[in-house]
This record gives sequence, structure tokens and C-alpha cells, in this order.
Amino acid sequence: MQVWMNLILVLQLIAALAMIGLVLVQHGKGADMGASFGSGASGSLFGATGSANFLSRSTAICATVFFVTTLALAYMANTNVVRAPSGAESVLDRAGKPASAPSAPAQAQIPGAAPAPQVAPAPAPAPAASAGEIPTK
Repeated sequence: MQVWMNLILVLQLIAALAMIGLVLVQHGKGADMGASFGSGASGSLFGATGSANFLSRSTAICATVFFVTTLALAYMANTNVVRAPSGAESVLDRAGKPASAPSAPAQAQIPGAAPAPQVAPAPAPAPAASAGEIPTK
């Protein structure tokens, strides 16, 4: 199958280059005005009207070959895709379900974030002094 794709691709490139060359060789619509005053129509290779018919038909043939090869390459590329088994889920089916990952820690860490500050436990309160005692240092 790969050999056919390569051959069709080469044919498509040749048709594209030929079509570019044929379009560049053709005269524009404004060239007829100059040709009527003797500016090159008499010395054309295919005659006064022959070049337009030959070049336009050749361009149409190259364009047809180019489009047919493009469609053939698209069809062949689409049929070579590996299909999932009928019982398998699609990507969209899996996107709607929650992920069955191992249990996550209670506090999620954000990558690149500073670590949470450690809070020191509060010191135990001092025993209260009774009313008759004098505190000493």
C-alpha cells in the first residue's frame, strides 16, 4: 500500500509542477490588446488561436489529474487508520468518566508552588499562680 501512495504522490507533484508551468506560459486577457497591434501574436508557436486552446486544455487535464490524485491520497490515508475494537471506548467516552487513579493524598501539591509553612504547636500555658503567692523569677 505504501508503494501506491508514493507513486500517486509523485504523480501529484508532477501534475502540480506541470500545471504551474502551463499557467505561467499562458497569455493573460490583456495580451490580446497588444497582439492586435502586432506585438507577438504572429510569431507564436501554435498560431494566433491555437495556443489558447492547447494550453487551456493541457491545464485542465493537469488540474484533473491533480485533484484525482489528491482524492486518492486522502482516501488511502483515511483507510490505513487503525480502528479500535468494537468493545473499546472512544476518547470522548473516557473523557466523561472520572479517572480511576490510585488514591490521591488528602492535600494535593501544586507543582512549582512554595511549600506550605510548618505551624509550630502553641506552647502549653503556664500554671496559674494562686492569689496568695508571689511569682519569682
